[in-house]
Amino acid sequence: MTAIKHALQRDIFTPNDERLLSIVNVCKAGKKKKNCFLCATVTTERPVQVNVVKVKKSDKGDFYKRQTAWILRDLAVVDAKDANKENPEFDLHFEKVYKWLASSIAEKNSFITCIWKLNQRYLRKKIEFVNVSSQLLEESVPSGENQSVAGGDEESLDEYQELNAREEQDIEIMMDGCEYAISNAEAFAEKLSSELQVLDGANIQSIMASEKQVNTLMQLLDEALKEVDQIEYKLSSYEEMLQSVKEQMDHISQSNDLIQLSNTNNVKLLEEIEFLVNYLDLSKGHIKALTDGDLSSSKGIEACTNAAEALLQCMNVALRPGHEELHAVRQQQQQFRDLREQFARRLTNHLNNVFVQQFTQTLTLYYRRASYHSVSGHDQSSSLAQHSIELTLPKHLPFHRDLLRYAKLMEWLKNTDREKYEGLNKNYVDYISRLYEREIKEFFEVAKIKMTGTSKEGKKFATLPRKESSVKQDIESLHGSSGKLTGSTSSLNKLSVQGSGNRRSQSSSLLDMGNMSASDLDVADRTKFDKIFEQVLSELEPLCLAEQDFISKFFKLQQSPALPGSVVQPDSNEVDGGFVSRPHNLLGDKFSVPSEKEEASIIRSMMIKVFRCIEPELNNLISLGDKIDSFNSLYMLVKMSHHVWTAENVDPASFLSTTLGNVLVTVKRNFDKCIWNQMKQMEDVKISKKSKVGILPFVRGFEEFAELAESIFRSAERRGDLDKAYAKLIRAVYNNVEKVANESQKTPRDVVMMENFHHIFSTLSRLKIACLETERREAKHKYTEHLQSYVIYSLGQPLEKLNHFFEGIEARVAQGIREEEVSYQLAFNKQELRKVIKEYPGKEVKKGLDNLYKKVDKHLCEEENLLQVMWHSMQDEFIRQYKHFEGLIARCYPGSGITMEFTIQDILEYFSSIAQSH
Repeated sequence: MTAIKHALQRDIFTPNDERLLSIVNVCKAGKKKKNCFLCATVTTERPVQVNVVKVKKSDKGDFYKRQTAWILRDLAVVDAKDANKENPEFDLHFEKVYKWLASSIAEKNSFITCIWKLNQRYLRKKIEFVNVSSQLLEESVPSGENQSVAGGDEESLDEYQELNAREEQDIEIMMDGCEYAISNAEAFAEKLSSELQVLDGANIQSIMASEKQVNTLMQLLDEALKEVDQIEYKLSSYEEMLQSVKEQMDHISQSNDLIQLSNTNNVKLLEEIEFLVNYLDLSKGHIKALTDGDLSSSKGIEACTNAAEALLQCMNVALRPGHEELHAVRQQQQQFRDLREQFARRLTNHLNNVFVQQFTQTLTLYYRRASYHSVSGHDQSSSLAQHSIELTLPKHLPFHRDLLRYAKLMEWLKNTDREKYEGLNKNYVDYISRLYEREIKEFFEVAKIKMTGTSKEGKKFATLPRKESSVKQDIESLHGSSGKLTGSTSSLNKLSVQGSGNRRSQSSSLLDMGNMSASDLDVADRTKFDKIFEQVLSELEPLCLAEQDFISKFFKLQQSPALPGSVVQPDSNEVDGGFVSRPHNLLGDKFSVPSEKEEASIIRSMMIKVFRCIEPELNNLISLGDKIDSFNSLYMLVKMSHHVWTAENVDPASFLSTTLGNVLVTVKRNFDKCIWNQMKQMEDVKISKKSKVGILPFVRGFEEFAELAESIFRSAERRGDLDKAYAKLIRAVYNNVEKVANESQKTPRDVVMMENFHHIFSTLSRLKIACLETERREAKHKYTEHLQSYVIYSLGQPLEKLNHFFEGIEARVAQGIREEEVSYQLAFNKQELRKVIKEYPGKEVKKGLDNLYKKVDKHLCEEENLLQVMWHSMQDEFIRQYKHFEGLIARCYPGSGITMEFTIQDILEYFSSIAQSH
């Protein structure tokens, strides 16, 4: 162990300026034993640092390497496991617990003793020793000579002091002077001792020689003390004089402080006065603008806006503590409140007058127009007809532009007087809703007249506009109580479309479409309806967006952020800047500032009140279109879906998006009802028992419905509803085709199924409807299946006895009789075979095929042109049966030489000549 200790000191610790004090050979407890050494070391430089180092032998050689080092001050507990029994295990508690197993108990005890000594010397007993024998620790206490023995390494470390450069140089010079210093150390030591004695004697003589000089020095010191006493006396007198001067200077300093304090107070007072004068002073021009300013002209509005802004700034000044106690400040604030109330009242009255004036002018125009037509002798329906040249809604941009001049003042009113602001809001909604109700209802009346035409029947769809007396009542109601305008009512909600002539019946169906020609479908009427409906939606959309944008700007309400592609009405009169909504509550907690979400909700609420008639009128228009032609629901579904999609892209929560979404639900219901009616009519179809079936009316109707729907939905964004309707209709068509085929008496079931499914397959292949690809394949399968079934059934009749004979042969073979033994059966011998074959000479076969052709011709309809296809399939099937019969003859009657009386070439000639003759 001593050799290992020297090796570790030399190779590992000396290069790091460390001294190895103790070492123990350990391995980790409870694991695979990999030996290592725990070393207790101290640094040779001060301050001394004590470490516990883990050294491990390298795997690649016989040298040792330093693996882990812990600072001794981080060691909290040393646990020897058992204080009474000898146990090689011990634990060291650093940041975590390390469990060790020593190779010998003596090494463990020596290492713990060294740690205890280092703890006593350098860490002031910081480490806690657990389960350590007290005897072991007592033996470690140093005393007398034992101290130098037991703690030799530590004592020598503390007593050792390294020589400096000068001391090393002196020793080298001295040793160079004595050549025998190294060879004879005792002689060198005696020489040094004798020289030291000589030096001591010289020092004693020198001290004795300097005694006279010491006495002289003491006399001089006594004289110096006397001089010091004199100087102290003079300094005391000077200090008394300076004390009086100090008192005078202190008095002067106090006077200067008072003067400085007075000046500081005067400056602060001046600053406070200037603050109040600068921020709580409203110019006479602003006061005049607030009390008597002209709110009609642009200059007057600008002056009032600037004055209101200045007043708001004065009222929102953050006063400093104590300002509110000043009488002048309270008086000025009261003046500001009076000015605010006065101007808010004047502004509210003026804007109410503007609202009334605008509505009065509009209603006066209606009155004059109605009076003109009354004097001219025109009825009111002709008045509507004259104004229906262009289906447009009046634009309110000039009115909006005039009101937007007051937008900043409205913001001021919103921030200062919420009650008057909400009153203006209510009055505007009341007036403008009456105006829009009259314009929108007349607009929809014109649209309905355009949809129904101007014939006598068309007039039944329209409702006449209100008489001039009702217009006068509306004008008078503006100056009376807060009664509400009564809008014109439409009789179209209870519409019953009847009559004949060139107008279509209101009940379109697949059966009707199947029985009508293209001219009867009146495509022009549908296109006309589509254009009118699109024009109605195109007029309503910008009207609602413009009004919503105006409400947001005029009433300073935050609407939902517009998405890309939204159309916002430009505001040419709006100036950058304006009043920024402030968090100051000018009315003292009477109202709270609404959030952006609440303001968006206010806009929606106002829009619902302003355009309360749009949704009912749209529903009436949709009901009218559905009654005119139920297939108009397809056009309305596409147009309405497109406009809803556009509105949702602009603002999903807007009034326009919500309203159009509600109306779209109604359109979808009408569309679903239309599909249900078609399916109901398919189930109720009746087929004549005396004529052949042919292509069923609802099959042809589905074809024309699909062509119409594909033309309408070609550019639609969403066609999910149409795909669902297709799935329902095609399944109903399939079920009812099978139902009619089962009930048919004149035409065979296979023919009905084959012809109709062939027609359906051709239609779906031509239109290429993606969602019906599965149904298209199903139609092809059913068509092929029933074609083959009809061919097999029909060909059993011309060679009926021959068929029965060979079926009997196949039955015998199936029972286990060998094919070559069939000819020995009495019923199937060669004579019976020849007898049956003679009954079907070529002439008889051709005659039977000719009769079959005529019968098939009677069964098939001319529209599908399937006769030649059917005849060709029968030819292939007949040849297949012929080859099958020939094969049975060859296998069952080998060597008999029996053959049919006609060949395959004869069959081809028969089929060809029969087809050409007909």
